[in-house]
Amino acid sequence: MPAPARLRLYEAVEPHLGTLVRIKLYAASERQAKAAFRAAFSRIRQLEARLSDYQPDSELNQISRAAVGRPVSASYDLFRLLAASQELAEATGGAFDVTLGPVIRLWREARKTHQAPDAASLRAAAGHCGYGKLHLDREKRTVTLDTAGMSLDVGGIGKGYAADAALAVLERLGIRSALIAASGDIALSDAPPGQRGWKIGIDSFDRPQADFTSVLELSNAAVSTSGSTGQHLDAGGRRYSHIIDPASMVGITDDITVTIVARRGVDADGLATAVSVLGAARGIDLIERRPGVGALIVKRTGGVTEMLQSSAWRRMTAVGVLCKYAERPLQPAIQEFSGRMESSPALDRFPRHE
Repeated sequence: MPAPARLRLYEAVEPHLGTLVRIKLYAASERQAKAAFRAAFSRIRQLEARLSDYQPDSELNQISRAAVGRPVSASYDLFRLLAASQELAEATGGAFDVTLGPVIRLWREARKTHQAPDAASLRAAAGHCGYGKLHLDREKRTVTLDTAGMSLDVGGIGKGYAADAALAVLERLGIRSALIAASGDIALSDAPPGQRGWKIGIDSFDRPQADFTSVLELSNAAVSTSGSTGQHLDAGGRRYSHIIDPASMVGITDDITVTIVARRGVDADGLATAVSVLGAARGIDLIERRPGVGALIVKRTGGVTEMLQSSAWRRMTAVGVLCKYAERPLQPAIQEFSGRMESSPALDRFPRHE
């Protein structure tokens, strides 16, 4: 019987979902790897066409226009993502809300003009928002919106879902060890051959050459980071994050960064967004109610840095999931070790776009 083919690491990068999506996988041949890359990126393109709020003819935008006051059928992907979003909205008392499209558009324009939206515009946009105005029929797989002018935006959860879906495609093709990275969202399948897991570093965007504050070895898991250091608006002496607080319709102003480890990318992505809105104390409470989910929250106030870890995060670092803290806590953000050369000082540093 011939010996099994030796698996080699292959890597490909393509622009999707408003960022660069990187896939690393172990395959027996270049031919197998190329076929796997084509299939995974094709699945991501398919999801982008369904879930993008930037593409006028995406399924998401068509639903926003057509489902006012009447049920409209949704694809399996869109319905599943909206269902997960509504479940998270309920669990967080509305801190996570995919109906914020009208308000999000105002803040996007504000980042271009460098001026915060005026109160009247925010009030008008807020009238078209609210997760209670979005209704799902699970049996018929339909979506209904209460009022005209509503606009759905799944940017706070969609990349995690897409990473999960791409991993599922690779698994069906026989690829057991793979990593999908879409900006601050990473999804992982089995560990690389001969290793305990994929090495994921938590480090600083403010000082990208600084040492990692922690290194996790993970498999069959997902990691997401959200915070105010990516897209933001500096106006009137304040920094407003691109993450909107549904209670105020204003970009969060707390200097907070959240890293979540969960089984699925859709969960890690959505929870990272929700905890950023809830804040450190309420966010940790939410995570503690979710078995197996870990959170690292870093909050900076007046030059003082506070680091909070959930009990699951502490367990991860206590059982050999390496935790190599620097002398001072750094702002955590997901980066990834090169899977090819463990001893190499060179590290992959992903551009961030949420």
